[in-house]
Amino acid sequence: MTPELLVLAGGFGTRLRSAVSEVPKPLAPVEGRPFLHYLIEQWIVQGISHFCFLLHHQAEQIEQYLAEEQVTGLLKGCKIDTVIEPEPMGTGGAVAFAVRKLGLAGSFLVVNADTWLGSGIRQISMTQPPALAAVRMNDAGRYGAVHIEQDTVLAFREKHENAGAGLINAGLYHLTADVFLQWDGRPFSLEKDLFVHLAASGRLHAVSLDTPFIDIGIPEDYFRFCHWIRSEKKETL
Repeated sequence: MTPELLVLAGGFGTRLRSAVSEVPKPLAPVEGRPFLHYLIEQWIVQGISHFCFLLHHQAEQIEQYLAEEQVTGLLKGCKIDTVIEPEPMGTGGAVAFAVRKLGLAGSFLVVNADTWLGSGIRQISMTQPPALAAVRMNDAGRYGAVHIEQDTVLAFREKHENAGAGLINAGLYHLTADVFLQWDGRPFSLEKDLFVHLAASGRLHAVSLDTPFIDIGIPEDYFRFCHWIRSEKKETL
């Protein structure tokens, strides 16, 4: 059974505002549909039927979209929860807040709502948590590289130019509620705080995926995704 999927969808989308300013980043229009539509479609194909959307910025717009989709659209028949942060808590704080508010136990999946990943749900679900998915990029420097040996994350390398090809964090995780039990209520980052700590102690597992990946966080990549959808996914992403 595939675990519940927590969707990080509360960010401000600051870098994308020159191209998309009227709606939150997950609802950025792509060929007449929100970017989130394509993500949900892909997650459902991979077996997800229980979603929890972690919201903050323009949360009401995303809630309205989800409600509409649950009545007649993609999400009909799916179980949907939403958790709205009272203040921005970072990616780690958002998940910790949801774990506490919903009383989550055991393991669950976490994914970014601004990142397209062609596959990976099955693979990350089968990887021992805590775990992250990684993809190989020709220019890892823009994202920061992940150093993996066998199935364990050894270290993270900061973003820097001309880093060359390498593995990067793909924004898909398999986590357990117990790693958030000691949360003090303050904002923190999954990527910069929790994962660095887990990697330092040799506890963070990884799975390398060979699948299309794009983060629409900047206008250039957002328009590239729009072009890819326009081509009916026939061109290389």
